[in-house]
Amino acid sequence: MTLPVVLGWREWVDLPGLGLDGIRAKVDSGARTSALHVDAQWRFFDAGQAWVGFRVTPGAHGTGAVEGAAVMADEREVTDSGGHRTRRAFIRTSLRLGGIEREIEINLTDRRRMLFPMLLGRTAMARAFTVDPARSFLHGRRILVATDAPSTSLPAHLP
Repeated sequence: MTLPVVLGWREWVDLPGLGLDGIRAKVDSGARTSALHVDAQWRFFDAGQAWVGFRVTPGAHGTGAVEGAAVMADEREVTDSGGHRTRRAFIRTSLRLGGIEREIEINLTDRRRMLFPMLLGRTAMARAFTVDPARSFLHGRRILVATDAPSTSLPAHLP
């Protein structure tokens, strides 16, 4: 059995499936789901399947916007830390952190009022990570950048 990787209460994470590296994330074992800040999102159907398009600005000061789209894995109500309930789109994508790459579910939401553009919840950490709340950035510090990797797999006839 492999021991879980220890995380600090905040870490830099990569989402290679979305073409995003170095996202500052709050590691929150009290949150069930993970959330990613998006500047805009829109829903559409292709061949009878629900998709969600989104725009993420990974750089500082609103530079380097990245647009992507993913199959919508689900849409459900989420209760935030303030007790407010909203319906959110969920997608599945890869997470890379601490030498581990795994597929996780993320909901897309407006987090511009939050200190961290991403919240890493306990379902994404299950059986792979444990948290030391007294420590931070155990897996290095990075500068937030957009990579050249494709966002997600779009249907062939979509731009």
